[in-house]
Amino acid sequence: MANKHFMSNFFAVTGIDPVADCFDGTKSTDVINASNAHAVHFVVHQGVGATGTRTYTVEACDDTTPSNTTAVPFTYQQVLASGTTDVPAALVRATAAGYTSTAGSGQVHVISVDCDQLGNSERKFVRLTAVEVTNSPVLAGITVYLEVARPRNIHATAIA
Repeated sequence: MANKHFMSNFFAVTGIDPVADCFDGTKSTDVINASNAHAVHFVVHQGVGATGTRTYTVEACDDTTPSNTTAVPFTYQQVLASGTTDVPAALVRATAAGYTSTAGSGQVHVISVDCDQLGNSERKFVRLTAVEVTNSPVLAGITVYLEVARPRNIHATAIA
């Protein structure tokens, strides 16, 4: 029987701490070591922010610096105006070019990448990058959940 306990199957790390102007310019999460995961999920929780938008891309990285990055396709789902609804939009397959968010407050974006999309074995690191399209401050943060390949009670560090 498979271990169905959330904390045994997922490992949470901070990608970007919540801050008042989270996406000012271009921001990337910490580089995440995905070698012990089969999927990585970036959860963007956007609080107060009226008109700001950003383009999200997922990048496979060759090391922790990263010295080289390659944008990869991913899947995303949005819950817009999460204070008034909990009904998510449809799952969308994004190309390596990413997608541009919708302006507004109270949003949740779940951005998921299968580790198979990261390419060869040298690309075992990953990060999420947000490029500001419409300059307007938004209070937000990003939590990263690694869906581990083998359930366990204690996980090794994933922050590269």
